[in-house]
Amino acid sequence: MILRSLILSLAVAAGFAHAEDKAASAPDAGKAQQIAAGVCAGCHGADGNSVAAVNPKLAGQHPEYIYKQLRNFKAADGKPAERNNPIMGGMVAALSDDDMKGLASYFSGQKLNPEAAKDAKSIELGQKLYRAGEAGKGLPACAGCHGPAGAGIPAQFPRLGGQFAEYTEAQLKAFRAGERANDPNQMMRMIAIKMTDAEIKAVSDYIAGLR
Repeated sequence: MILRSLILSLAVAAGFAHAEDKAASAPDAGKAQQIAAGVCAGCHGADGNSVAAVNPKLAGQHPEYIYKQLRNFKAADGKPAERNNPIMGGMVAALSDDDMKGLASYFSGQKLNPEAAKDAKSIELGQKLYRAGEAGKGLPACAGCHGPAGAGIPAQFPRLGGQFAEYTEAQLKAFRAGERANDPNQMMRMIAIKMTDAEIKAVSDYIAGLR
């Protein structure tokens, strides 16, 4: 009986310790919202719904992806940032790792106000590339990684659906030119280099209309 009580007490204590550790590691939602309003809102909107196509929508994006991008914008240990962007580099310079995790959690929890496809003439090409790729040139379907509705896969591939077509187009061209190089195993660079300007524009517009 004494042994059973001791085991029960230890289990309860372990449970409390686990709960405390979890609470201590949870992002500070209040601080994240303050940073979003004071630092991020000018470009991305306080709720992550940017109104300018040059700045991506962050609302509803997977937290793992947002956190990775924030870390990649930040120079560390005397090494240059993996993703070179003077504006974002300046924004993240003063953010701690916990701040970045908090922002990732905050923006991922916001509701996305999605964009829409606008070019009816290219919708067929965009749909074909997204759903099936182009076997003749070794171009895989975007849906294979980002999902049929552009929702992506948490911790692996970002959500694309509803993003500004202009932003998606700019990123694909940056991958193609090697100006953006923070894709694991050069995956996006190897894909984008096989795409023409017309294909990039068509698939970017199609992605904007995905839900």
